[in-house]
This record gives sequence, C-alpha cells and structure tokens, in this order.
Amino acid sequence: MIAAGVGCRRNAPAEDIEAVIATALRKAGLEAAAIGVVATLDGKAAEPGIIEAVRRLGCVLRGCSPLELARVSHLIVGKSPRVWNAVGVPSVAESAALAAAGRNARLLVPRQANATATCALAEGQGADILR
Repeated sequence: MIAAGVGCRRNAPAEDIEAVIATALRKAGLEAAAIGVVATLDGKAAEPGIIEAVRRLGCVLRGCSPLELARVSHLIVGKSPRVWNAVGVPSVAESAALAAAGRNARLLVPRQANATATCALAEGQGADILR
C-alpha cells in the first residue's frame, strides 16, 4: 500500500497540492493510481484544497491525530522546527504517510515541498490501520 502524506498552508489551492504529489510520484517512479490513501494531520483534513486534490485522485483521505503522527516520528528523515513548534512532530507529510501506510511502513520519498504544500510517500502493509 502506498500512502501519500500531505501538509499545507491554510487555503492552499488544490493545484499546489496536486503538483507536490506529482513531484513525489515522479521521484518514486510511480503513477497516481498507485496511491491508496492520502493522509494528513486531522486538523488539515477539512482543508478545501486537500479535499479537492484527493477527490481528483480518486482515493481515500485520512486524518491522523498528533499522537498517531508522533508514534512514527522516529522514522522521519526531514525535520521542520516550525512544524515541531506547531504540531509536536518533525514533519506532517512524512509522519502522515508513515502512519497511513501501516505496519512495516517505510519512506519511499521524503518530504517534497512547493510554496504552499508538502508531500511524502510511504509504503507499508496498510489496511489494518485505515479506518
């Protein structure tokens, strides 16, 4: 199972979120159809840009609690002091991807960023962790 973890600024447009997801997919050599779930911090799951980008991708959106993100933070490679101060984890995108990927999760592509959004890809055994 491939999970895309996404973070964004408030009111980031769907096009920016789609663009950063496309960047991560290119780096992994994957097509958009490979993504089984897009995950983000639960407080960001209501962002219109994320909702629209996920709708266009045709996959599931999953909000993750800060505790779920913290549980996988030891697997993260990219660290943002701003995100740490705001959320208490070093990276929303990487943490969300790893949390949603499920058991035996590993990063495929670390945090990629553009002006308003971030994306990381992870692979894992998935289904048991999805709601």
